Formats: sequence, structure tokens, C-alpha cells
Amino acid sequence: MLYMWNQLLKGIQIGDQKSIARAISLVENEVEGCHQFLQSLPAATTAVTGITGPPGAGKSTLVDALIAEWTGIGKKVAVLCVDPSSPFNLGALLGDRIRMSEWYNHPGVYIRSLATRGSLGGLHPYIIEITAILQSAGFDEIIVETVGVGQSEIEIAGLADTTIVVVVPEAGDEVQTMKAGLMEIADIFVVNKSDRPDADAFVRNLRLMMAPSFSGNKRVEVLKTVASKKEGITELAEQIANHQVYKSATDRKIWLLAQRAYQLIQQKRMKDINKDIIRAALANAIQSPDFNLFSFAQTYFND
Repeated sequence: MLYMWNQLLKGIQIGDQKSIARAISLVENEVEGCHQFLQSLPAATTAVTGITGPPGAGKSTLVDALIAEWTGIGKKVAVLCVDPSSPFNLGALLGDRIRMSEWYNHPGVYIRSLATRGSLGGLHPYIIEITAILQSAGFDEIIVETVGVGQSEIEIAGLADTTIVVVVPEAGDEVQTMKAGLMEIADIFVVNKSDRPDADAFVRNLRLMMAPSFSGNKRVEVLKTVASKKEGITELAEQIANHQVYKSATDRKIWLLAQRAYQLIQQKRMKDINKDIIRAALANAIQSPDFNLFSFAQTYFND
């Protein structure tokens, strides 16, 4: 088993896509040795770009355009597409993400679609582990794309070094609502499909709202793109590069990592606890007239 993990790590470090795919699957399924394997991964250096926003904003088309931009200058790109729909119907993988199909066999591009598996956070229960594997594989750019719904917005902001929020001009009526949610996690705002009517007015309003006097010391860029025509993509790639020069451990990243560390510690400490044994003991203890649930649970606490 140890030999298998060592061979996988060697394959990952030379960018072998089969090794990357197999390692991700094994980690997802918590195969024996995965924790030691994860501990052996080198320190992460590749920056992560998170792309989020409401459904229909053109995120997948934007990702497709960024892949073309980066591969065009010789970069290797990895993409994680987090699908909030059922893992059985393949949802966006067969829908929006068909636009990325030309990259699936490209030697410099790795794309993986992930279902949330009911993760309460909205991303994927092993998103940090999977990202770490990709960071060990020599990619120049890593993209995590997710639908901007619920807790996933907070998590993507913690995971990513640069968070891009994609909207369309028609979102103008929702600006005030957005300000309380997506706006607070954005490093770059992209107004996609900006060839539509009223796009310029919407961009002006966004820039006013994102001015330093309104958003504190944080500078949030607002860019226009027409991803389907590859317009504005070079400028977006430049802004991503400029922002990642100053990447740092933000409070959001620390929060996300602390949450995952807590889960790992909890999982480790609970490994010897068997629910069936607890159920049997409880069935006996509850017969006592002075049964107390909290006293019962205390017998399983570690000193």
C-alpha cells in the first residue's frame, strides 16, 4: 500500500494525469494510507483562482476562455468544477461544462467535476485535499469554479487566493442584495455578456459601490468581458496575476483551514467510537430510572 502511494506521488510530481485522477479518487474514498500520503505532499505554491456567481452568468464559458488564454502562452491549467446538483444526474457536467469539452484531452489541462456530496459547506468535503494534490502536480494555474449559492461563497473565498465574482448586466436590480453577499468576498468583479444593453451603466454602478470609500481599504477591480467571444480575457488574466502577487493568508483562508483541521482532528479522535456499541450500551443504560444522557456520554469522553 505504501509503495502504491509513493508511486502515485512520483507520478503526480511529473504531472501524470492518471496518477492525479487516481490519487483524488482514493482520497475521496479515504483509502488506507491517504492521510500519510497527504502529509507527504510538498508545501503549496500554485495560486488558486476561485470563480463564483449566480447560475447563468457564464462562468463555464469564462473558465473556457481563461484556459485558452493561459494554454496559449504555454501554461498548464487545472480546473475543479464543483457541481451542487446530484452526483447521479451529472447536471452541469453535461450542460454548461460541455463548453470545456475540447480541453479534456489537452496534455496541459486537467479538468475534474466534483459533486458536493451533500457537503454542508457547499463545496466538496475534500476540496482542500484535492487542491493540495493539484498544487503538487506542477500546474501553473488552478481554477475552482462553483455556483454562487449559500455557504459555497464563503468557502471559495477562503480556498482561493483570488476570488472572481461573475455577474451579468441584468443583475442590476439585485445589486443591493449582492452587496451583502457576493460583493464582500470578491477580489475581482467580472461583468460578463457585457455586449448586452445597459452593461456600461451597470459597470459604472458597480465601480461606484466598489470604490475604496465604500469598501474600506480593499480595492476591487470591475472588468467587462464577453467570454463567448474571448473579449476582455487578456485583461482579466493580467488582473489575476497582479492580484496574486500580493496573496496572503487571509482571515477567510484561516477560517476554512481551521474548520477542516477541526474535522480531521475530530475524525481521528472518534475512530475508536462504534455507534453500534454505543447503541447497545444505551439500550441497557436507559432501563435505569436515574438514566442521564449527559452522564452516559461523559463515559466516552477522553480525559
